[in-house]
Amino acid sequence: MDAEALIRPVVEDAGLELVEVVQRREGARRILQVTVDDDGPLDLDTIGRLSERISRRLDVEDFGAGPYALEVSTPGLERPLRLPSQFRRAVGGSVKVKTTVPVAGARVHEGPLVEADDEAITVAVPGAERRIALADVASARTTVDWDAELQRSPRRADA
Repeated sequence: MDAEALIRPVVEDAGLELVEVVQRREGARRILQVTVDDDGPLDLDTIGRLSERISRRLDVEDFGAGPYALEVSTPGLERPLRLPSQFRRAVGGSVKVKTTVPVAGARVHEGPLVEADDEAITVAVPGAERRIALADVASARTTVDWDAELQRSPRRADA
């Protein structure tokens, strides 16, 4: 059975969004990587409980042949954006979008995400706002100004 079909109901029952399920190999080791998201920050206890629930579901359904390692995580600060719901959640933040075709003469568009709906997004680039059809997005991710983040971060007294 499809791993995503088994995992999705468990994640959604926990009130979270399933971002991605990836099966990969590292040498002889099989890894099932599950990425989840929420409107607010996710703590380690929540991720741990979810991991246990996913593991139980996979065991009950006798998922796959042989052992595997289950990894459950969040997308992080600079996260990929694929679905309209992910773009909507990122409105107000900074993004980097690469398009399959030039939009206003460019294939890379960086700046604040102004608007997002089921068909397109609007990115504020220097001097303009660009409306980009989701069908034309090759890749997109949120971006973080790390210099600004480090300046806001409290410094450790023992550093």
